[in-house]
Amino acid sequence: MNPASLLLVIIGFLSSLVCNAFANEIIRVNTASDGNGRYAMQMLNLALSKIDTKYELITDEKVITQSRNIELVSSGGSDLLWAATSQQMEDTLLPVRIPLFKGLLGHRIFIIRKGDQARFDQISTIEDLRQLTFGQGKTWADTEILRSNNFRVVTANKYQGLFYMLDGSRFDAFPRGVQEPWQELLDNSNLPLVVEEKIMLIYRMPFYFFTTKSNKKLAADIELGLNRAITDKSFDQVFFNDPMIKSVIEKANLKERKIFKISNPGLPKETPLEREELWLDIDSLGFKETLTPNSLAIRAD
Repeated sequence: MNPASLLLVIIGFLSSLVCNAFANEIIRVNTASDGNGRYAMQMLNLALSKIDTKYELITDEKVITQSRNIELVSSGGSDLLWAATSQQMEDTLLPVRIPLFKGLLGHRIFIIRKGDQARFDQISTIEDLRQLTFGQGKTWADTEILRSNNFRVVTANKYQGLFYMLDGSRFDAFPRGVQEPWQELLDNSNLPLVVEEKIMLIYRMPFYFFTTKSNKKLAADIELGLNRAITDKSFDQVFFNDPMIKSVIEKANLKERKIFKISNPGLPKETPLEREELWLDIDSLGFKETLTPNSLAIRAD
């Protein structure tokens, strides 16, 4: 090889090293598998803004089921998802154990059919509540939590289908995190559905980012970014200024609700319950605890 050719090879090699050094890491993510995509992406962007590694987000807005999303991440076809945790989820994927909703997702109020409020006004015990049938996603952590507490549950593969199933009287109520139902009702304004006014069900249910087991760097980077955001208070700024959270404070009538607390037997032992800064102080939102006979007292998160 003559000196000129050798020089070109060396320049090409060095150029590739420089390009690779400054190339962004890729995060492929589906944003449409549930109703929490907008908020989760806010938190993801916040976390990434706090770290040195530069990531490029490639988003897919195709509506898919959660089970399909789990399959994609598990197989490496996608890089990240968000979901309520369970032992099964943590056995399958690698969690970033920072609750994105500060535990608020485990505070459930119901979407019901318009005209059904009087039926719910009559509920005074957890046994009364067990006479209802709830709708849930087939792979959601909530489904097993409710069933393990002897509630009747009807499941569906597709999140959007649950609203039509409720309208069609396939079940009595659709439990949602307290921050979720108002936007969902706007998104489904063609259906005669409303937020139930009197009841709240509480259980521990952290909502995490998950990646594939082999992608430890991505999980570590997101965890580092979220922890830095918690330390500098920007995590709470995003949380409390989010329209969904504001709707809770403005519309949920929290002080007047009957509260029923149930257990989550599938809560993984690694859940960071000891880190108080990760969990919402519910008194700050005006919750008034009402423990009723046969309800299981747990710390509200």
